[in-house]
Amino acid sequence: MVDLDILIWLALAALVAGWVDAVAGGGGLLQVPALLLGLPGPGVQALGTNKVASVFGTAAATGTYLRKVRPDMRAALPMTVLAFIGSLIGAATASSLPEDVFRPVIIALLVAAWIWVAVSPAMGAQDRLRFTGRRHAVIAAAAGALIGFYDGLLGPGTGSFLLIVLVGLLGYSFLSASVTAKIVNLGTNVAAIIVFGLGGYIWWQVALVMAVFNVVGAVIGARMALRRGSGFVRVVFLVIVAVLIVRLIVGW
Repeated sequence: MVDLDILIWLALAALVAGWVDAVAGGGGLLQVPALLLGLPGPGVQALGTNKVASVFGTAAATGTYLRKVRPDMRAALPMTVLAFIGSLIGAATASSLPEDVFRPVIIALLVAAWIWVAVSPAMGAQDRLRFTGRRHAVIAAAAGALIGFYDGLLGPGTGSFLLIVLVGLLGYSFLSASVTAKIVNLGTNVAAIIVFGLGGYIWWQVALVMAVFNVVGAVIGARMALRRGSGFVRVVFLVIVAVLIVRLIVGW
């Protein structure tokens, strides 16, 4: 077991991460660096432990959102299925593929998305779907596969990427996108846990302690998002994506 002071630090990080992730995604921005600093052993162990802590918070946030917001299963179902598969593949390669391969592309995409949302204040205020029928499902599934792979491989910012696709590409409001993103993210977390667990890359005692605090933060964050609406989620999203961009540029 880790020292008590480190465990307290990780628990606090999980609490704040749960809130951030429930509102706009990106809770891994706090949890992964905290685990990398606090845990001995390979970095992939931090990724595996992060997934266990996150899956409980994601489930709690999902349940909170579903009491008030009905998800559009045309996007949620195909995205979740393909994201689950993508996450399995990403997690399986996490220990061998360097993150520097993807970092420049991810930074460019995030910067473009941040500018797009920042200069479009009406974006995500309400549902204005851009695609219908099979095309809607295919686009959602393709995006789910790519984001799922990233989540299994690295993880931080996955919720933000899901919001970018759901709001910017498919045309959902930020609030509707949040509940769909939670469902998809729940699937990717479970897939990654399967792979990391089989590989022995999870510090279960630490993960379960962090999970309790992640749940508390997630419930508070989801309730706040529901109470304040899409405008609040949009502002938090812009802040989180800006932090993610900086973190990617300077390194984890």
